[in-house]
Amino acid sequence: MTALLDHLATGLTTVCRCWAILRRDGRVLGFTDHDLGLAFDGITFQANAGMTASALVQGTGLAADNTEALGALSDAAITEADIAAGRYDGAQVRAWLVNWRDPAQRMEQFRGTIGEVRRGAGAFQADLRGLTEALNQPQGRVYHRQCSAVLGDAACQFDLEASGYAQTRAAEVVERDQTFGFAVFEGVEARWFERGRLRVLTGAAEGLVGVIKHDQFRPGGQRVLEPWDPLGAKVGPGDMLRIEPGCDKRAETCRFKFNNFNNFRGFPHIPGEDWLLSVPRGQGADTGGSLLG
Repeated sequence: MTALLDHLATGLTTVCRCWAILRRDGRVLGFTDHDLGLAFDGITFQANAGMTASALVQGTGLAADNTEALGALSDAAITEADIAAGRYDGAQVRAWLVNWRDPAQRMEQFRGTIGEVRRGAGAFQADLRGLTEALNQPQGRVYHRQCSAVLGDAACQFDLEASGYAQTRAAEVVERDQTFGFAVFEGVEARWFERGRLRVLTGAAEGLVGVIKHDQFRPGGQRVLEPWDPLGAKVGPGDMLRIEPGCDKRAETCRFKFNNFNNFRGFPHIPGEDWLLSVPRGQGADTGGSLLG
């Protein structure tokens, strides 16, 4: 960075901006506002990609450092289909000021993630959220009866692979890119996968995830899974899917469906709101249960 500062101090500069996007599926895209492409840190930064960044807004306090990226939708770089599919949601972003004559002279100016993305009229606009954005996230635990963990995460500790609860199979019948039908799908009852996740492992929609809304049997025995929202990319017969069971966060489900009550992260015996209306009484016991029961 010292070399770049010395270069800037000369008053006659050859600098440009470069920024890289790391998507959650592992794909890395590089862009520059220079008229020729650059490369460093193993990333190729494309020129004339139709993408620009507005001035960075940075401060010394704890307020979030935010900026924006503007660009034209390009089939060779950022496509409308990928934006609609959510492939850029939460993607990591880094931005540098670079001496294009000597890319080793560079200074990182921004690091963060992509927030809201708006598109229309052949262009897109993305909010870039700095590292201090994490300070705006709620901290601590909420005391309520339902579990606060996500099935299979570090808090839940339920191993979907070892237990055999997660199933991997090829898509058979796909309707409207949202409803998935299977001729033979036995072993678990209907609604077993409701609230679970459906992840696409291969094909055009690889890496996309949906939350299952309906899991039911149709007349004739066909099992049908339907996510809440379309996945955003086309899923065809033969594409591999990973299907995970659903968890409604109740203590009974954790105990009897997953046999994982030791890791339950809720408080099933916490008094309900009607406990505030309780009054002393001469008979019976105050157990903390419903006053109506």
